[in-house]
Amino acid sequence: FRVPESMVAWAQQFQDAMMMYNCAIREVKTKLEVLNDELSVRNQRNPIEMIKYRIKQPHSIIEKLKRKGFPLTLQSMTENLDDIAGVRVICSFVDDIYALAGMMMRQDDVHVLQIKDYIRNPKDNGYRSYHIIAEVPVYFSDQKSFIRVEIQIRTIAMDSWASLEHEMHYKREGGNRALIAAELKHVADDLASCDLSMQTIRNMIREEEA
Repeated sequence: FRVPESMVAWAQQFQDAMMMYNCAIREVKTKLEVLNDELSVRNQRNPIEMIKYRIKQPHSIIEKLKRKGFPLTLQSMTENLDDIAGVRVICSFVDDIYALAGMMMRQDDVHVLQIKDYIRNPKDNGYRSYHIIAEVPVYFSDQKSFIRVEIQIRTIAMDSWASLEHEMHYKREGGNRALIAAELKHVADDLASCDLSMQTIRNMIREEEA
């Protein structure tokens, strides 16, 4: 059995594209780590609790292109999908989210394409997070390319809820789906209230220290 040359070429191009997305993730991760180190020295605390990252799996890429009605080509993938490379930033407090997002967006080599504030405007199911779609420069041996990355910034509570909701999303079968969705929304609202309370306590401590 001989693999057609066109298929070999396509596989190589896809591998190259995934390598470029991985490099873009490293660029964003480095930027975030530098900011975290600087703020740790300046403010005596780290605003970032954790940084997670992932590359979208090939089957997920194909499924999303099909679902949105886009051609199944590499060009279509790079032009139409914003979340192939994803970086998730976990912060302790809500105001850390906005401060960190502002610092990232002020960097002159970060080209912001879109902002989705699901904290001030939560999704109907209760999902909360701050999303930035941006292009960042990656320097290769013979070129500089701007690669698209989705950056999600959220609190620990928001991340815990989103992870559990995602896991249970695929198990919602039968007549209890509406009830489960309502309970998940209720939990999301309770966690948002906890985030607000923790932010209030932190602000009170700041005022006492001032």
